[in-house]
Amino acid sequence: MALSRGLRCCQRVFGWLPVLIIALVVLWSYYAYVVELCLVTLTSSVEKVAYLTIFHVIFVFFIWTYWKSVFTPPQQPDKKFHMSYADKERYENEERPEAQRQILMEMARRLPVYTRTGNGAIRFCDRCQLIKPDRCHHCSVCAMCVLKMDHHCPWVNNCIGFSNYKFFLLFLAYSLLYCVYIAATVFKYFIKFWTGELTNGRSKFHVLFLLFVAIMFLVSLLFLFGYHCWLVSQNRSTLEAFSAPVFQNGPDKNGFNLGFVKNLQQVFGEEKSLWLLPVASSQGDGHFFRMRTLSEARNPLLMNEEQWEEDGLEDNSHGCHRGSSLAVEMET
Repeated sequence: MALSRGLRCCQRVFGWLPVLIIALVVLWSYYAYVVELCLVTLTSSVEKVAYLTIFHVIFVFFIWTYWKSVFTPPQQPDKKFHMSYADKERYENEERPEAQRQILMEMARRLPVYTRTGNGAIRFCDRCQLIKPDRCHHCSVCAMCVLKMDHHCPWVNNCIGFSNYKFFLLFLAYSLLYCVYIAATVFKYFIKFWTGELTNGRSKFHVLFLLFVAIMFLVSLLFLFGYHCWLVSQNRSTLEAFSAPVFQNGPDKNGFNLGFVKNLQQVFGEEKSLWLLPVASSQGDGHFFRMRTLSEARNPLLMNEEQWEEDGLEDNSHGCHRGSSLAVEMET
């Protein structure tokens, strides 16, 4: 037990190492661009003011989005998805598999869940003791279930999901813009240093290396940002791109695809003035997502979202429930 806690502690400490590396690279790039290029190398006052003004606007958004990506905690499922104390006690004391399935089926009837496991079972997390909402997955690094989990990113030491996916996308966008701007404005002076027109030894090292680093990150960010733009356009998470969500009628990789505009609004919101700002504006609460077709909403076992929100609402489809059977499988 003590060894496990020690390993967990070491994992948390080393988890911040990639963030520290990014912070050091960004601090150096700020020094190299502002001091060595703008203040030491540039001779035109107009050029200095223009370069520094645009640079700091991009830099502020870059740091702001990175901060939000790192320090916005992943959102966990609502308590309604957790087993109550009474249900948990009944479930643990019950030895018959049929009775255990019945307990989870009773819970599922009150929740807006429409996705299943690969074999058609209810998506249940035995670690968190909850029925997983649609698009929710358990993160082994964070040791929790995360709403609309996309992936765990070591470079932000955080799980990217419903609560911070917009911030992560904006971070990629402003990181890319940061690299493009540095590369574009440094290139002219890179040529001058390379041809010997400028000879300042210390500034030469910083400017030359700054261009190489900017291009290196630009290329990698271009592919990563392009991939996530494609995911947004298809309304898929990274996990769903590798393993299609399973509905009552089987796997459907386009199950949540509502069309490009609606897919975009689901992540960024309907207020376009907030799209480029790292403030929360995503649609919904992360527990329920509109589906491409209405066939899933006709699931005879599970109620719809409105029924879930109204406590004490009577189930009007008992006849359908009696004829329904569903396997239950524990997921981690």
